[in-house]
Amino acid sequence: MASAVAVEQARAAVLAQAGDDELGEHLGHLVEGDRLLTHRFACTRRGYAGWHWEVTVARAPRQRTVTVDEVVLVPGHGAIVAPEWLPYRERLQPGDLSPGDLLPVPDDDPRLVPCWSYGDDPLDTDDRAQVRQVANDLGLGRVRTLSVEGRDAAAERWYDGDGGPTSALAKAAPASCDSCGFLVRLAGPLAGTFGVCANGDANDDGRVVSLDHGCGAHSESNLGKRAQPQPLPDHVWDTLTQDDLEAF
Repeated sequence: MASAVAVEQARAAVLAQAGDDELGEHLGHLVEGDRLLTHRFACTRRGYAGWHWEVTVARAPRQRTVTVDEVVLVPGHGAIVAPEWLPYRERLQPGDLSPGDLLPVPDDDPRLVPCWSYGDDPLDTDDRAQVRQVANDLGLGRVRTLSVEGRDAAAERWYDGDGGPTSALAKAAPASCDSCGFLVRLAGPLAGTFGVCANGDANDDGRVVSLDHGCGAHSESNLGKRAQPQPLPDHVWDTLTQDDLEAF
């Protein structure tokens, strides 16, 4: 088969794009179809461990010569490759925003629902801004509020996070937050599950915690007798004088 023996032609095609020190041994070939075949070569380029060159060659019907279709550098098993690309919005993590950064929320964000309507007439940006200003003047409150989906997503995120019952801090706690005097309860639909820690000595001070969360700074936690500090003995006055020391 002419395509299978065209190893040197495939090697020359790689050398036309890469240096001699970037091309390794021939690793075999893969039949792609009728008179269509791909030769594989090891890649010795620095920083490309596990990659290999692939050269696809073909032979037209009733032709003796082989034509090079393409030369590509592809990752193999164990190759170091870039992580799967994610949109910028999905790459953001809590704490990434710096002072002055803006993170716009789309109008169709499922986490939010409108508190009031703009009406049925189509409005441009200036008209919508004017409606928002009038609504603000009338005291109608926020333009949007949490939807059921947004509320449930927040509750799940909080409950599964460090302020939930599965954290290492909560598992080692002597009691749960629902019996702690430092817990400030929330109002609204999440009141039965979450509160805010108000203990300045606790790790979660000022953070939302689940009622079944807990930590060692619980208001009713006490040290056992073995863990309590041992009382110090009474002070002993040193009555020895210089003359007493010399007498010894």
